[in-house]
Amino acid sequence: VQLQASGGGLVQPGGSLRLSCAASGSIYRLDRMSWYRQAPGKQGELVASITRDDETSYADSGERRFTISRDNAKKTVYLQMSSLKPEDTAMYYCRVSGLTQGFAPLDKWGRGTQVTVSS
Repeated sequence: VQLQASGGGLVQPGGSLRLSCAASGSIYRLDRMSWYRQAPGKQGELVASITRDDETSYADSGERRFTISRDNAKKTVYLQMSSLKPEDTAMYYCRVSGLTQGFAPLDKWGRGTQVTVSS
């Protein structure tokens, strides 16, 4: 199973980015799909998560600037990020769980895509 993350880049404060993470390979079912991030010198943190039934959860406690979604047919999870701030600068990783075609548990991390918010 492979995860290909894309969509990161350099954006000015207040801008937007849409991250994508496509899963491929021997997949029977994808359950939870999540985005994490890790900034330099900081601990990694969960950003958002979505279940197969489209139940979402977010790490932020206040304003909702990020939106997670998924396309089960494409085996892809998205993270729409808006009103980006310099403190959002980090490497963003996707993570999926589910079952392989051999019905083995699947818990896979992608390689990450860099998001840099700077003027």
